[in-house]
Amino acid sequence: MSKTKLAFRETAAPTVALVTSLSTLICCTLPAVMITLGMGAALSSLTSNVPQLIWLSERKPLVFGGSFVLLCLAWGVRYMTRNMPCPADPAQAKACARLRTFGGWVLYIGFGVWALGAFSAFVLPKLLA
Repeated sequence: MSKTKLAFRETAAPTVALVTSLSTLICCTLPAVMITLGMGAALSSLTSNVPQLIWLSERKPLVFGGSFVLLCLAWGVRYMTRNMPCPADPAQAKACARLRTFGGWVLYIGFGVWALGAFSAFVLPKLLA
């Protein structure tokens, strides 16, 4: 098995999950932080230049639901492949173990980012109201 196939197999699902969880930060946490820091004019300029942010913000439950489903699918892929053997070649076996560890950290960071975004989008507004 080539190093490229090995790297893709071990890190693809966690990376996709991390990218989707980052969309939750862009949709909901970024505007909240900018308003909190008194950067309303900058947020207005940002939303006029990138109007997709408004679309994402209007569909928070869909964004968070979709990203959570992808995070769960990535966790499922990681769980199902946890006992797959690494290649017999010592160099590739070492790379396989390193990539599995890296993929796990990326997945955990993705869950943390998602939780931060969910808190700032759904819980924090209710606490501040």
